[in-house]
Amino acid sequence: MADIEKGKKTFVQKCAQCHTVEKNGKHKVGPNLWGLFGRKTGQAEGFSYTEANKNKGITWGEDTLMIYLENPKKYIPGTKMIFAGIKKKNERTDLIAYLKKATAE
Repeated sequence: MADIEKGKKTFVQKCAQCHTVEKNGKHKVGPNLWGLFGRKTGQAEGFSYTEANKNKGITWGEDTLMIYLENPKKYIPGTKMIFAGIKKKNERTDLIAYLKKATAE
């Protein structure tokens, strides 16, 4: 079972430097993640994406984020996201549970 509080802690430690989650949040080095689930790659309004992100053509959900967050550069070659990834599956599961809640409330 996913732990949303652990996921929030992971977000703060590993993601918040580059991303925000709140509605109408600003873009940083990475895009604001509000409305992430169900959105296609490279589609956050007002963010300058690489062609790789725009052309990947997948829709973000639990399954796609699980793969992407393990190794972003492998899943989307050419992405400008300089994050190495999260190798521990349970840590990704917690983070995704947090993101699902935080990007939709």
